[in-house]
Amino acid sequence: MKKILTYTGILTVGLLIGWGIFGNTNEKEATHNHSETIEANQKWTCSMHPQIMQPEAGDCPICGMDLIPAETSAEGLNANEFKLTKNAMALANIQTSTVGSSTSKDATIKLSGKIAENEEANVVQASYFSGRIERLNISSTGEEIRKGQLLATIYSPELFSAQQELITASSFKEAQPALYKAVRNKLKLWKISDSQIDQIEASGKVKQNFPIYATVSGTVSEKLVEQGDYVKQGQALLKITNLSTVWALFDVYENQIELFKKGQDITVTAAAYPNKEFKKKVDFIDPTFNSATRTVKLRVVLNNNNREFKTGMFVEGNIVNTSSNKESSLMIPATAILWTGERSVVYQKTNPDEPIFEMKEITIGNQLGEQYEVIDGLKSGDEIVINGTFTVDASAQLQGKKSMMNKEGGKTMTGHEGHIGMEMSNTTKNERLKVSAIFQEQLKMVFNDYIKLKDALVKDDLNGVTKEAKNILSSLTNVDMKLLKDEKAHTDWMALEKEIKSSVGSISKIADIKEQRSHFKHLSIHLTSAIETFGINEKVYSQFCPMADNDSGAYWLSKEEKVLNPYFGDAMLKCGSVKQVIE
Repeated sequence: MKKILTYTGILTVGLLIGWGIFGNTNEKEATHNHSETIEANQKWTCSMHPQIMQPEAGDCPICGMDLIPAETSAEGLNANEFKLTKNAMALANIQTSTVGSSTSKDATIKLSGKIAENEEANVVQASYFSGRIERLNISSTGEEIRKGQLLATIYSPELFSAQQELITASSFKEAQPALYKAVRNKLKLWKISDSQIDQIEASGKVKQNFPIYATVSGTVSEKLVEQGDYVKQGQALLKITNLSTVWALFDVYENQIELFKKGQDITVTAAAYPNKEFKKKVDFIDPTFNSATRTVKLRVVLNNNNREFKTGMFVEGNIVNTSSNKESSLMIPATAILWTGERSVVYQKTNPDEPIFEMKEITIGNQLGEQYEVIDGLKSGDEIVINGTFTVDASAQLQGKKSMMNKEGGKTMTGHEGHIGMEMSNTTKNERLKVSAIFQEQLKMVFNDYIKLKDALVKDDLNGVTKEAKNILSSLTNVDMKLLKDEKAHTDWMALEKEIKSSVGSISKIADIKEQRSHFKHLSIHLTSAIETFGINEKVYSQFCPMADNDSGAYWLSKEEKVLNPYFGDAMLKCGSVKQVIE
């Protein structure tokens, strides 16, 4: 037993010594191998040019400074990937969705349009002889008239002489029948009826004034003369429109033209009659392209016997797309896309488990409803940002990554465009600042005046724009900076207030609505930053039109989701889409 215990003890000591020697060595080797792995994954960047990512230490190829270990190397981010905090994701209401193939056939396409007169039913009532209008029986436009109704009476020196000739010629019509017939025909050319001519001949008296009767029934859409005016033979007196049928004219954008053809089924709805649908056919597609609005007109003829439709009324058309030859295509929401000139970009979430993003340039095709067809740049299964895209883009700019305005990544933007881009992204540096409710209410007054200015631009109201710009300046003076207790809040507001005042001041002094819209673009950017930073306790919609500012694109703010474009007004009222919701 003693020998067994001795041998067991010797064996145990030997095992402990062996583990101490070889186990420690293995641990060192594991540690060494782990260090080598970290070093292999280590990336090096420049403190001044964060877009630079090198696999090993050295000098910055731009400024020559020593490269430093990249903070993101442990996370393994690529050069143009960037990460957002979960808190920032929640504050900006950033939402993502997985891209998937969808059937483009039978997709509904929405069109915006207006009710217009049926030009084919328009008639111009003219005077058939020269003279002075002694009495005009039409007092205003909009009056309903019947065929044969007396419209006006005219004194005509020409007709006065012609009547005297008729009376004289009638006394020797047996001796000179050709002359008599010629005089009667002369009166007929002035649309004097046989019965009227017989009456003049029988009475032997010259009529001072002659009547003008309506040749058609309809509605007076334009009054071209007034009582007492002198008119020439053939001059237009009234424009008469038959409103028993009207046209619905829809705008079709350049990239949608191939989707439409004459005879397609279309469902027309009007805001005035939300529970009614009018199923019709496409009657005509204008062959002339409008280079200013980049659209063509699509026409639908609507029955209007009950006078439901009024000219100028807004309508919406829904057409089922059955013309696509593709079995399926990649579709993404319009809210996912940022436009800058000819470029279209989206933000892809590159890590399914972490809020890591990267900008992707894409090529888009036709718009089908609220979605766009993706021709190139994405594949089925990619996850992209569909709400809060603007905020994600701002973060990319701040971190020196590829972005909407900085397609190379990391380069410092120059000029006013770069300044705008950085101002737009300013509010993403920190979370929304906590400020007093009173300050938010004062800022809200500025925002309310901004909305009135935006509405004036929608109506092309130059004087209204100038007036509301002055009101914004007045509201700005009532914003009390002393209510801001935080030093950063002071600094941010001072910078934003300066830019807002500059933009609004320019708008108030300019008498050209095109230039006013240019400054309105900058005003919208800075006010967006202010609202994102301080909040106004109200939901705000950030909307975007890719065709504004000579196809550079421009944003604006709205209280409602409905798009009313302040950069084009009536010419392209509904061009644009919601890009972000500021809660």
